[in-house]
Amino acid sequence: QVQLVDTGGGLVQAGGSLRLSCAASGHTFSRYVMGWFRQAPGKEREFVAVITWSGDTTSYANSVKGRFTISRDNAKNTVYLQMNSLKPEDTAVYYCAADKRPYGLRSQSADFGSWGQGTQVTVSS
Repeated sequence: QVQLVDTGGGLVQAGGSLRLSCAASGHTFSRYVMGWFRQAPGKEREFVAVITWSGDTTSYANSVKGRFTISRDNAKNTVYLQMNSLKPEDTAVYYCAADKRPYGLRSQSADFGSWGQGTQVTVSS
């Protein structure tokens, strides 16, 4: 399995931006479909975005579409989540994850087998 480390979270005012990074090691990163999920206090983990192994296809949750961008650099074994126009409701712990399957764009957390430790994003109003 691939090992994942999430970084880049922090405290930002509404309307601001953050970029999360997820560094992978231990396996062939470029073979994995990668996703970002988030979990707010008292809520279930929810899908945010996913990207194919080549980076040419992405999918987003409706709540972040047009504000967040997922990308990857296979040479650096890293996937990113650029978050713009942040809202207080974006406050959550954000996790990157590797899909168990090397193709497709899935959005259920049960389909992802490796997870980062999470990074806290707090958006103040």
